[in-house]
Amino acid sequence: MMRILGVDPSLRSTGYGVIEVTGNSLTFVVAGEIRNPAALRASLCLVKIGSTITEVIHQTQPTVVAIEGLVYVQNTQVAFTLGQVRGVIIASAAQAGLEIFEYAPRKAKQAVTGSGGSGKSQVAHMVKALLGMSTLPTPDVADALALAITHAQSCQAFVLNRSKPI
Repeated sequence: MMRILGVDPSLRSTGYGVIEVTGNSLTFVVAGEIRNPAALRASLCLVKIGSTITEVIHQTQPTVVAIEGLVYVQNTQVAFTLGQVRGVIIASAAQAGLEIFEYAPRKAKQAVTGSGGSGKSQVAHMVKALLGMSTLPTPDVADALALAITHAQSCQAFVLNRSKPI
């Protein structure tokens, strides 16, 4: 059995989701969003994200963390902010002794829908179906769960290739 925490980083709405993998079976455990109001200073948003991720790790006891990898953005300020959010999440996971794996957004979309160019709605519907969820997850939660599913599907490759975590 393996528990995977997937995280879709964002300063204003970080999505997270935990799944459990037993053999070829995926089970939804918990998911949510860390919402920060636009008026909240970035530094306080980072504190809230870090403390919430630490709490989720403590409560759910994941085996590993799957986080969205760096994406190309034209706005350098957005890139720096996203890097800070990722850093806080990675630090929280590393402090808990967890291995962290990163996946490109296109790879996560492909893992759940079969196409790296799928839209957010398609990802959400497939995540709901794959995990047997009763309600459709929000886009940020769906992306986080898709990252967790991606890691579950990639585990065989990690065993064979011995890819290194970040």
